[in-house]
Amino acid sequence: MSEVSTNAQFDYDLFVIGAGSGGVRAARMAASMGARVAIAEDRYMGGTCVNVGCVPKKLYVYASEFGKGFKDAEGFGWQAGDTHFDWATLRDNKKAEILRLNAIYERLLETPGVKIIEGRGHVHNPNTVEVNGKQYTTARILVATGTWPFVPSMPGSEHMLTSNEIFDLEVFPERLLIVGGGYIATEFAGIFNGLGSKVTQVYRAGLFMRGFDDDVRHFLAEEVRKSGVDLRFNTNPASIEATQTGYSVTMDDGSVVDVDAILCATGRKPNIAGLNLEDTDVAFTEHGFVKVDKDFRTAEPSIYALGDLIGGPQLTPVALEEGMAFARAQFDGQETNVDYEYIPTAVFSQPNVGTVGFTEAEAREKFGEITVYRSEFKPMKHTLSGRNERSLMKLIVDKASDRVVGLHMVGPDAGEILQGMAIAMRSGATKTDFDRTVGIHPTAAEEFVTMREPVSN
Repeated sequence: MSEVSTNAQFDYDLFVIGAGSGGVRAARMAASMGARVAIAEDRYMGGTCVNVGCVPKKLYVYASEFGKGFKDAEGFGWQAGDTHFDWATLRDNKKAEILRLNAIYERLLETPGVKIIEGRGHVHNPNTVEVNGKQYTTARILVATGTWPFVPSMPGSEHMLTSNEIFDLEVFPERLLIVGGGYIATEFAGIFNGLGSKVTQVYRAGLFMRGFDDDVRHFLAEEVRKSGVDLRFNTNPASIEATQTGYSVTMDDGSVVDVDAILCATGRKPNIAGLNLEDTDVAFTEHGFVKVDKDFRTAEPSIYALGDLIGGPQLTPVALEEGMAFARAQFDGQETNVDYEYIPTAVFSQPNVGTVGFTEAEAREKFGEITVYRSEFKPMKHTLSGRNERSLMKLIVDKASDRVVGLHMVGPDAGEILQGMAIAMRSGATKTDFDRTVGIHPTAAEEFVTMREPVSN
């Protein structure tokens, strides 16, 4: 355990507001280094990821894939017979698993001696946090409250659900409208389509999944439509009316969709309500995210922020890295700045998306001359399953250095495959390195080391 200088004038060396991934990691690491630490949480122990994000979403993705799997099995000689999906079983088993994880997070904090306080913390002054009317003094305040779903204003918007509620519906929606074109909207479209709901997904712009490689966006749109989702672009809801059987949604193009439920997945905003940061010197971006320096320090010297709240990559592993870097710098004297380049990510759409590095457009802007390799094929499994699903793999190379600077995949297990590729790319792997690597046959992953003919320069 490292020696940490404490200041007797304060109750704590660190007070963390928000027990999500980044806040918990920072708190428990700081405490293990000898710091006196408290953490306040008013809703979710473990944050969005554990409770209403990554974890339950992935469990529901698994659930949604079984129906297609039963059908696929017929081509391999299996007769599954009649199958039936029970929403209540999935929902309640998920709840039990989340409660188990909540308890684990509490133990992770309690073991090194972190004081857990239930309630919404707000900054009374730069060295004081107030929770439930009680004040706690502290040398440092770390704000890690993440983001919150954004619901646009329109007639009937009160009828919309968000990702906070969709996992725990009492009744399974046979007809579901999803508003949005980001990864959350697209993932839930795949989930509920796979579970048997008639899904309509609408997005206000001409193509969804903004920020991803254009080939990925176009390819995924085709595959999502093939899966049975009614995917509509340049379409946005104008008003919502409750009916005897559900809801009637009028679109801005005049079309009407009748559904049982509406999921709004139109983005997330910083979760800063009630924190009282506006009464400090903390500065914000034009979109409301907290401004910090490389050490996560705000314009108020004793107040820090990290995770989704600061507007970087909104990914759990990034928040964890930031939490570790903060604790090591503040309480162990280590300079461990987070490197945000070549961060891999996966979208658990159906089919999955995996990506690391630059898109083709970004690579052309940054490196100038690039070489692009692209492969599209039917996964081997579906040669017998009969499923009309294809995969895409794309590799982008900087001509000057031969370094692989972008790698993208749409297809089964994309996230699993891309994790290993990310290690190679962070290590500076070149196209020559990829070419010299022996593939594992027969796998989809081997395609990344067997692509030889560029498609464009």
